[in-house]
Amino acid sequence: MAKVSTNISIDAETKLKAQAMLADFGMDLSTAVNIFLKQMIYEGAIPFSIFREVPNKVTLDAMKEAHEMSISPNKYKRYNNVDSMMEDILGEV
Repeated sequence: MAKVSTNISIDAETKLKAQAMLADFGMDLSTAVNIFLKQMIYEGAIPFSIFREVPNKVTLDAMKEAHEMSISPNKYKRYNNVDSMMEDILGEV
């Protein structure tokens, strides 16, 4: 099959890092792009998941609290068992 040239724009740092990694695999950028495109055609989709993992506010708040607890453990009440914790939360059970 005849080859055609295609120009794509890639930021310089990404290109250098990708070329260095691909060299470890014994291939160049052109080969990697061809593999990607052929796999995309074969699968009928982008051949990897594209998603954004953005924690919601509740998760972010929990992460912040966990971090604060790790740096100031004596600032927070501790429990030896779940029953003690539930009693403190709910009152006498």
